[in-house]
Amino acid sequence: MERKPSSRLVPLPSNAFVPERDVDKSPILEARHLGIDFGGLTAVDDFSLIIGRTEIAGLIGPNGAGKTTIFNLLTNVYRPTRGTIMLDGYNTYGKSTAQVNRMGIARTFQNIRLFSNMSVIDNVKVGLHNEMKENIFDAMTHCFGFRRAERMANERALELLDFFKMADLAGTPAGSLPYGAQRRLEIVRALATNPSILLLDEPAAGMNPSETSELMENIALIRDTFQIAILLIEHDMNLVMGICEGICVLNYGKVIAKGSPDEIKSNPQVIEAYLGRKDGK
Repeated sequence: MERKPSSRLVPLPSNAFVPERDVDKSPILEARHLGIDFGGLTAVDDFSLIIGRTEIAGLIGPNGAGKTTIFNLLTNVYRPTRGTIMLDGYNTYGKSTAQVNRMGIARTFQNIRLFSNMSVIDNVKVGLHNEMKENIFDAMTHCFGFRRAERMANERALELLDFFKMADLAGTPAGSLPYGAQRRLEIVRALATNPSILLLDEPAAGMNPSETSELMENIALIRDTFQIAILLIEHDMNLVMGICEGICVLNYGKVIAKGSPDEIKSNPQVIEAYLGRKDGK
């Protein structure tokens, strides 16, 4: 089921575009002229993107275009060769991946990375580490503060699971869940880190149409409930065009188009990147 974006894009002084509801707020993410080289190969070149504070944005492009590399740059898995990343107004340069996560950015992965032998609720509690202040001594002695923190973590994890109608699966081993439920659990675990922006790397991969439709509803619900931004990589164009407000298109590591779904659908460079030149050249 196609859903129309809830807010039109409006320009900023920097020539970027954000949803109208975010125009009076500072962007949550600004990537400026990012580039990364691996040896003599330039994987990403001059990538710039601004994300509004409650925007649902898409990053699309053919296979090998550099999309996951961008996610790795934004989360400091890779250090950019050049360029700047500002997260909620703060430069992420020199930060570790864990530090960037604590600054407010969380992600999921193309290949599901759950702790398969751990229970569903314990997987979510792993994501709550940013809110846990107790140290190893507290854990060893099971002091009052640790017991209280453990109780609060259980309650918070169940709240998040209930949001996705998964609370009844709390004690189930994560690896025994159906594929679609594992995808949802990975999103729940990312949300447990209390992000300001959530990066979803091909969240609909392997899903059937019914699961994809439910995912679209969940993405919109996450944005509306938690008031956060979402940037997703996805090959399912029905999902992208139905849920995203702004879309950035990559090809060979370069941005070839930015705009609303309607603008992207009719852009000749985008059509050529996906379908090839009509004249065969």
